[in-house]
Amino acid sequence: MDQPKIIAYMKPVCGWSNGVRAIFAKYNLEYEDRDIINDENNYREMVQKTRQPYQPCVQIDDIMLADVSGDEVEAYLLEEGIVAPNEAETDVPTDQACEDHGPSPVSIGFPSR
Repeated sequence: MDQPKIIAYMKPVCGWSNGVRAIFAKYNLEYEDRDIINDENNYREMVQKTRQPYQPCVQIDDIMLADVSGDEVEAYLLEEGIVAPNEAETDVPTDQACEDHGPSPVSIGFPSR
């Protein structure tokens, strides 16, 4: 299968985001990493597309996975046949928060996570 177009809306430093990045690395998938902390336009775009403020959000072609862990992204990739099963270990947990996620870049009426 051809590599799908992947856009990931994530924080630069975040356990959840790092887990998603680890899954993409595990399967050698190319993706666009859109920083939602340092670029408020990326954050607004994510909220507009998902109708919710939580991250990571991953768009794979026309499908949006909102507020997902690396484990959930991996399950979707396997279920859809985008990747084949792979027993390689990741260098970070794929389903774990970090202690401090930092604030959302802009307030648009949603609570921050």
